Amino acid sequence: MRTVILSVTSRGLAVGLGAAMMIGETIRSWGQGRHPVYVLDDFIIGVPLVITAVLAGKPGSRSHAALVASFAACASMLYGSFVSKLINPTRSFDSNIPTGPLTALVGLGFAVALLGLILSLWAIPKVGPGKRGRGDGLD
Repeated sequence: MRTVILSVTSRGLAVGLGAAMMIGETIRSWGQGRHPVYVLDDFIIGVPLVITAVLAGKPGSRSHAALVASFAACASMLYGSFVSKLINPTRSFDSNIPTGPLTALVGLGFAVALLGLILSLWAIPKVGPGKRGRGDGLD
């Protein structure tokens, strides 16, 4: 039961965070003339979060491992973004969102990514002694 609750919670966080990153980056960049690379990076991280959250709803450790990897990639990307805004708070960012709230939103995203990573790791399906198969639902 605990694994199911953790899995559903981590999958919900993945969908919410992935969608928020893509929508937030679109709002932040709209009309600012930012290079597409700086916009697409959030989509490159957000789309796998949403897709792996959907796939992790099906039995199998492979899809769950992909969810864990998506959260890890997201946390690593948000860490760099968050720390760079903390180290140099006076730097001007091409954004429709002021620097202070932008830093807070990126920090919140980083915290959610870490929480999702922890929950998804705790929710890894276990194959106990005497159970046959690989545990991925494909045997």
